[in-house]
Amino acid sequence: MQTSSDRHEYPAHWEADVVLRDGGTARIRPITVDDAERLVSFYEQVSDESKYYRFFAPYPRLSAKDVHRFTHHDFVDRVGLAATIGGEFIATVRYDRIGPGGTPAAAPADEAEVAFLVQDAHQGRGVASALLEHIAAVARERGIRRFAAEVLPANTKMIKVFMDAGYTQKRSFEDGVVRLEFGLEPTDRSLAVQYAREHRAEARSVQRLLQPGSVAVVGTGRTPGGVGRSILGNIRDAGYTGRLYAVNRAFPEDLKELDGVPACRSVRDIDGSVDLAVVTVPAAHVPDVVAECGEHGVQGLVVITAGYADSGPEGRERQRALVRQARSYGMRVIGPNAFGIINTSPDVRLNASLAPEMPRPGRIGLFAQSGAIGIALLSRLHRRGGGVTGHTGVSTFVSSGNRADVSGNDVLQYWYDDPETDVALMYLESIGNPRKFTRLARRTAAAKPLVVVQGARHGGVAPQGHAVRATRLPHATVSALLRQAGVIRVDTITDLVDAGLLLARQPLPTGPRVAILGNSESLGLLTYDACLSEGLRPQPPLDLTTAASADDFHAALSRALADDTCDAVVVTAIPTVGEGAAGDAALAEALRSAAAAVPTKPVLVVHVELGGLAEALSAAASTAPQAGPERAGDAGPAAPAQQPPAVRAPAGTHLIPAYPAAERAVRALGEAVAYARWRREAADPGKVPEYEDIDEKGAAEQIADHLARGQGLTLGTRETCELLGTYGIHVHRALPAPAPEDAASAARTLGYPVALKATAPHLRHRADLGGVRLDLADEEQLRRAYAELTELFGQPAELRPVVQGMAPRGVDTVVRAVIDPAAGAVLSFGLAGAATQLLGDVAHRLIPVTDRDATALIRSIRTAPLLFGWRGSAPVDAAALEELLLRVSRLVDDHPEVVAVTLEPVVVAPHGLSVLGASVRLAPPPARDDLGPRTLPAY
Repeated sequence: MQTSSDRHEYPAHWEADVVLRDGGTARIRPITVDDAERLVSFYEQVSDESKYYRFFAPYPRLSAKDVHRFTHHDFVDRVGLAATIGGEFIATVRYDRIGPGGTPAAAPADEAEVAFLVQDAHQGRGVASALLEHIAAVARERGIRRFAAEVLPANTKMIKVFMDAGYTQKRSFEDGVVRLEFGLEPTDRSLAVQYAREHRAEARSVQRLLQPGSVAVVGTGRTPGGVGRSILGNIRDAGYTGRLYAVNRAFPEDLKELDGVPACRSVRDIDGSVDLAVVTVPAAHVPDVVAECGEHGVQGLVVITAGYADSGPEGRERQRALVRQARSYGMRVIGPNAFGIINTSPDVRLNASLAPEMPRPGRIGLFAQSGAIGIALLSRLHRRGGGVTGHTGVSTFVSSGNRADVSGNDVLQYWYDDPETDVALMYLESIGNPRKFTRLARRTAAAKPLVVVQGARHGGVAPQGHAVRATRLPHATVSALLRQAGVIRVDTITDLVDAGLLLARQPLPTGPRVAILGNSESLGLLTYDACLSEGLRPQPPLDLTTAASADDFHAALSRALADDTCDAVVVTAIPTVGEGAAGDAALAEALRSAAAAVPTKPVLVVHVELGGLAEALSAAASTAPQAGPERAGDAGPAAPAQQPPAVRAPAGTHLIPAYPAAERAVRALGEAVAYARWRREAADPGKVPEYEDIDEKGAAEQIADHLARGQGLTLGTRETCELLGTYGIHVHRALPAPAPEDAASAARTLGYPVALKATAPHLRHRADLGGVRLDLADEEQLRRAYAELTELFGQPAELRPVVQGMAPRGVDTVVRAVIDPAAGAVLSFGLAGAATQLLGDVAHRLIPVTDRDATALIRSIRTAPLLFGWRGSAPVDAAALEELLLRVSRLVDDHPEVVAVTLEPVVVAPHGLSVLGASVRLAPPPARDDLGPRTLPAY
């Protein structure tokens, strides 16, 4: 269909799938000469009023000349884009490059006139806004910097599209026409508008999947058993509130009902709309099912079927075809190879999954890329759901399988607005767009806790079926960046559930001070030690002795919660012999009532399982499975699932989580303390300071000159020093010494005392190998040192010796910055030396770094005490070090062509610092998809 233009080849990279305001999808692509019939058909479906707004006069049909003009583009000075659904146009946009007088022009003219036309049936879906983002990106690529648009005053919808875009604008009114002119460079406001639209659209697309008004299970078996029949039963037994249909092309024509559910041979045969289709047919039949669903107007698919990218290269191509086909109809896809989705809201009650039991309703959202891990999460929450004062359940659950379309980013967009979700738990085996995930995680974490465990951390490859971009960052760095974004990073599924239960049930602690009380001295001491290991500040445990009654626990907990020097309380309990269930229930009520009196401090219970204690602690709300409705004979919607009797906590009270081991409770508490601290600090993230001595323009000119010589290069010593100098980063001067005489001459130039260093790659920064001689006071010492180095390591040509003036003594550190194609620009800091490298004691922050980030960065390494007077040493000049970090951050942020910077060593003294070595690498910057128009991942 797509052909080359008369001047440029067809720009396939302009093609993109987008999510519209209502959650549906559309395809945006360039218009070609083959689109004449589509354009005419599209125009015939546009109202006379919309045609009038487009052409400023009655224009009932397009002439042959019009069709030719609107389909023949050179993709440089004349460009047209179309938004399509099902292969048909629903909207178009075009620009024509113009000169100063508004006449047609060619480059280097940098202004273009832009115009839109949207079918009336699709107006209000955000199509024009999406097209504007994409046509603006195309124009920037072709050297156009400004758009001009003439709009009739009555065309308020189109005026609003332009005005709301966030670009810098100029508006005028002349001859009855509103003229709008605006620059195309992204601004903070235009990016904010784009992100807000992205959020609304993606959240709505997930909402349509999780809150469908009608569901069809395609592939329902005629006999009991099988995946499709099981999911149909799970949906019905959960009490789904919408319309449910069983679909199988093999059904007899006279079969009208299956297990009380309307039965059809095809989705096309369903009388009424279908919002969600759960697909369980074999992979070979899925394309036919997708076509049926698309033609019937189905909004989304959950594809349970396996045999896609999880099965090898052929399956990966089959998966790509599935996504392309679904998106062509405006549908989003969960899966394939998915476990399913669950929504426990009383208004929905959807269990479109392989989980045989509907989880209890609650405030925890779950996302898992793995079906097996999804089962484990649901099972553990099911077992652990009971607490001292009630139960904790699930709001929504999504198992994405191969994550071909809907991803964790989309679900985060939904959870951010979802009033039913207070805590988000995610199991991720890969992060397809780390830059976007970090942005969304930071926003989500500012409103509600986000706990993440990442699988396949050390395998080096993403699980089969996951299409992800490569990152060069080690897992430890990715983890540090996620924590910087407010993500609670844990290592195991057990930790994920432990932290989730605490955060869903208890308020955030205001500090690290922990009171410990209980009836076991040994258990209290274990808890005390665990608190110290987690960096908390425990008070000495209060031993109530094994004779303590429920009233004793109540009184002790009340005193601890009333203590202003306490931020959280851990209660340890062992069962009392002989009291049985009654005594355990009394203890649970005593703890609940004491905690309810001070609802601003978290309380945790550590219990030892002996006899019936664990059951008693959760007796206030049974965790037994919900009883489903009777299966036989009900043709209508299933009745609500009946819950077993349970003692509910009074409204407004927090549930108290119980843990079987002290270290698990304290580890969860430690994560809550760190997250609470991040929330407080995130409220004032700091600022990126301005420095008057930074020469941004001069740096840009140097970079352009260097890149003119090649696509990627490491600068020489002189060029490195010059570039860093434009940002106020001064490298201690070093002079080459290819011979002893050159070394002596360099020392005289620099002044004694000096250092002699071998800079060969295998000896650079390796003082432990003896390639450095310091404090050489005169020429005799210098020549002797030169002779020693050459005798030990070889000829000067191999050693590459340099002479450098001595810097004030201090602590050797390393500052690095790198641009990762997936995660973005990262600033790293650590102490120099083999020990730090061996232990991986390096801290990281995303660029741009604020003043608060820089302060935290140098204090977050484990060896930070060496900078601040450890064992009586003089504290270093932390302010100078923070300023250096901020200047490096500014350099990389202002000039993305600077893809790597290393300053090593940076000797930080009590007053000032010295950069003794530096390297800079330049290259064309990686593409920034977060600054371009909204798109779904390409397939």
